[in-house]
Amino acid sequence: MGAAGGANLAAVAIAVCPVVVLPALVVGTVVMTTQNDLAAMAPSCGHATQQVGDQLWTSEQLTNAQTVVTVAVQRKLPRRAAVLALATAMVESGLRNLPTGDHDSLGLFQQRPSQGWGAADEVLNPTYAANAFYDRLLAVSGWQTMSPGIAEQQVQRSAFPGRYAPREATAAELVAKYWQGPDNPTSSAPGPNPAQQVSLSYGGCPDNGQSNLPLASDRDNKQLPPDFRPPADSRLSAAVTYVIAQLGKPYVWGATGPDAFDCSGLMQAAWAHAGVGISRTTSSQVHDGVAVGSLSSVKPGDLLFIPGADGTPVNPGHVGMYVGYGTVINAYDEKHGVITESLASWALKVVAIRRPLPSGGDGKT
Repeated sequence: MGAAGGANLAAVAIAVCPVVVLPALVVGTVVMTTQNDLAAMAPSCGHATQQVGDQLWTSEQLTNAQTVVTVAVQRKLPRRAAVLALATAMVESGLRNLPTGDHDSLGLFQQRPSQGWGAADEVLNPTYAANAFYDRLLAVSGWQTMSPGIAEQQVQRSAFPGRYAPREATAAELVAKYWQGPDNPTSSAPGPNPAQQVSLSYGGCPDNGQSNLPLASDRDNKQLPPDFRPPADSRLSAAVTYVIAQLGKPYVWGATGPDAFDCSGLMQAAWAHAGVGISRTTSSQVHDGVAVGSLSSVKPGDLLFIPGADGTPVNPGHVGMYVGYGTVINAYDEKHGVITESLASWALKVVAIRRPLPSGGDGKT
């Protein structure tokens, strides 16, 4: 890294081992909670579970289910399309955004880039993946009236076709948790969507929290340091350059790009661009990858978590990415959108650091 980057990082690199758990805040000390701290204290939203059908679902899984249903509603598809999509994702990934799979299968639906489903960064984005599933489902003639499991198999071409039908009942229960309003007709005419919206009140952990850190009045928060260079490692560079390319785009709660983002949606999209799947919300991303115990060890691509406007040290509500050279990029709020901030301005508020790519990177910061 450049001299400026080293100086900036050194200014905030304060070790936190052993970790001090809030509220024992000491001025000049970065106070962070570890994974054990999170488990020992009140259960975090990211690890909460809810019973639906025949199993318990985590907030990450419920958030993914919500995304799949949302895409169906936005496209004015019949409710049955969402049921088939959720049944498929339950079988293929357990409703998790998996970064690996059989051969080159990835994401919620274990879609294969080599089979024309899209690039790796696309299928690792749950919104894209759901749209891709629906595109192929709609191409299946008579999918609406097929027996359980048949339409899913027509889309997925699985070696185990009998797995889908048993999941449809639970999938229907999940869809019912989110779908508001009447069903959509099989053939929707142009006009307002009768379903109107998807419930955000059940399960999951929607990111209500925007940032509340004071912004420096003398800083251009759309610019990088003049000597900035992206990391040499290809996947770290892909994630970092992706968030840089989003500077100036608006903050929209629940958005995952490409035209707008919320804080965790930006992180998920950036790491998907690097071919690494992470979960959707701040409260689940704080458990992704591996923990980094100190700002002195932070590397480009690491996710930094702060309480934000509506979170707490145990359940942080805001996340940004350290991109190197003493700089953090985050979707700040509805007024400011995606901006840069100094790592120094975040330092005393950081409560967790996660590294989505534990084995990657060249060590440069």
